[in-house]
Amino acid sequence: MNWIIEAKKRAASRAVDQIESGMVLGIGSGTTTAEAIKIIGQKLKNGYLSDIIGVPTSYHSIQEAVKSGIPLTTLDEHPQLDLGIDGADQIDSNLNAIKGHGGAMLREKIVASCCNRYILIVDETKQANTLGTSQEVYLEVHPFSIKPVLNKIIKMGAKARVRQAAHKFGPVVTDNGNNLIDALFGPIDDPRKLNGQLHSVQGLIETGLFIGYADTAFIGTEFDVHEIKTKF
Repeated sequence: MNWIIEAKKRAASRAVDQIESGMVLGIGSGTTTAEAIKIIGQKLKNGYLSDIIGVPTSYHSIQEAVKSGIPLTTLDEHPQLDLGIDGADQIDSNLNAIKGHGGAMLREKIVASCCNRYILIVDETKQANTLGTSQEVYLEVHPFSIKPVLNKIIKMGAKARVRQAAHKFGPVVTDNGNNLIDALFGPIDDPRKLNGQLHSVQGLIETGLFIGYADTAFIGTEFDVHEIKTKF
């Protein structure tokens, strides 16, 4: 579906339109955010934006930002961010989201919590009436606790597995040195409640449930971009 690539670009472009010169940005991870990074870099090069610096959420976003000529900083230097832009694996109408297929959700959530505004950019295939519908929840777990956490997640009713690496033996290792569990709970009626239950499991460091962070989403369709704002 080639239109999805163009839909991602359209959503990314609308999000970048929200950036003003002098802003400190939270730079997310993933393929749609990579499109936004390219557009930001082009606007800096052409002089449409200036004095932009960003806090990246993964090694991949660092590489993309450097390639695009975006100056980078850290949360130590800028603990409060003007605007964050990131993708998502699934979003609902309240702009709650599941993120983390790329394994960067811990840093993504830290950055999201530091943003004055937080925008999600997706193509329309990522929309769902209920989070968790045909979509796993991604969990970052300390390697020391991987088996007991896995057992507890299964007891909570999920079909869960430790994510294995594609190009090396053993599990995926995140940028933070942790492992990932992919857990399919099915449709999640109360994502905030589930997020709290998951955080009660010792050794589980972070979940891919992003509840109440985004204020705006730009959703790329085959021919257009839809904007959704939170109802609260």
